[in-house]
Amino acid sequence: MYGNAYISPEEAKQMQSQQDDPKQLALFEARVAKGEKVEPGDWMPTDYRKQLIRMIEQHAHSEIVGALPEGTWITRAPNFRRKLALIAKVQDEIGHGQLLYSAAETLGKTREQMLADLLSGKSKYSNVFNYPAKTWADIAVIGFLVDGAAIVNQVINSKGSYGPYCRALERICYEESFHLKQGHDNFVYLATGTPQQRNMLQEALNRWYRPLLHFFGPSDKASQHSEKLMKWRVKLASNDDMRNQFLDQYVPKILELDLTLPDPNLKKNDAGIWEFSDPDWDEFKRVINGDGPCNAERLAVRRYAEEAGRWVRNALMRKEEKYVVPLA
Repeated sequence: MYGNAYISPEEAKQMQSQQDDPKQLALFEARVAKGEKVEPGDWMPTDYRKQLIRMIEQHAHSEIVGALPEGTWITRAPNFRRKLALIAKVQDEIGHGQLLYSAAETLGKTREQMLADLLSGKSKYSNVFNYPAKTWADIAVIGFLVDGAAIVNQVINSKGSYGPYCRALERICYEESFHLKQGHDNFVYLATGTPQQRNMLQEALNRWYRPLLHFFGPSDKASQHSEKLMKWRVKLASNDDMRNQFLDQYVPKILELDLTLPDPNLKKNDAGIWEFSDPDWDEFKRVINGDGPCNAERLAVRRYAEEAGRWVRNALMRKEEKYVVPLA
């Protein structure tokens, strides 16, 4: 997908030292405004590179860490069909992380440094993956609504300006459509099941409502990066627009199943915009900054995986080994 598009950290630093030319910036912004794709070897503003690394790296971390709550339920899936579907889904999520790390590497940050920043807490990942999956119904909510929210975000951003990220997102969105179908099937099955299953699903829905509102990030007024990212077509919709699109698509589906959402103020106004109670942005900040219900647990699992698998990576990366590439 990326070919020889890898940019070393040294090359990236050299490119960044040439970023202050206003003529180059004007040409760059004209290209982006016309909808052209930016490729790894092209001139780009320092902040464009910086923001892309931050955004793609966080997305990659979210895919890897996001597999953890679902992975814990593979051994406890209610039947063999659900188990196979969940195994396939978790495998896909890990693959998405690898695609995204590859895309971020084209901007000059190594995968090793990205993973080190994740494990140290320097790099962030999506807030929703710091909440526990207490019951099988949580897996249904994650598969239907969390993945639904992700698809809203990813479909929009797949039409952005940076070529490697867009190509990765296009492939990811195809696979996420399978995840959404699996989640929807699970969600509907529980919603139309026994009173115990319905109650379990309603309780999970109540738990995930606020994290889902947080998923798209702070309101446009509080977002630090949105304006510049939208100008450079890294993002093509604001946080509030994506949140509204998600609610537009999924609230009617939830209500159709005779389920409720734990917000008496949730309604669409005359302008077609969803209004809701204060989602407690202080909680969002606490979770993003490492003080959520499962932050410590998620990173502890990733640190264990990193340490336990180090011998494999070392064996594969031995410089004295020579590999023969087959001609056919």
